[in-house]
Amino acid sequence: MTTVKRIEIVIDAAHTPDLLQALRDASARGYTVIRDVQGTGDRGERSGDELTDVFRNCYIIVACEPETATQIVEAVRPLLRRHGGVCLISDAQWLRH
Repeated sequence: MTTVKRIEIVIDAAHTPDLLQALRDASARGYTVIRDVQGTGDRGERSGDELTDVFRNCYIIVACEPETATQIVEAVRPLLRRHGGVCLISDAQWLRH
């Protein structure tokens, strides 16, 4: 197994393209996007089945080397500051097969 950083981000669906570009610019080798996630937080309840992206959320997960995690955090911080969202960073083990 390889030690990696796990970065989990929840952001408005409307801002997901900008976030994904920031990930690519920060040298993220890959990511997974789960659309229409539901939950509640600072901005109220998000049901995940709205007609537009204005009230929808996306969940993005990235596993990367610690050095890349630092680059990613600095790249996405301005977007989260401007548009809101959540970013969690934790240590993880990557089972390479």
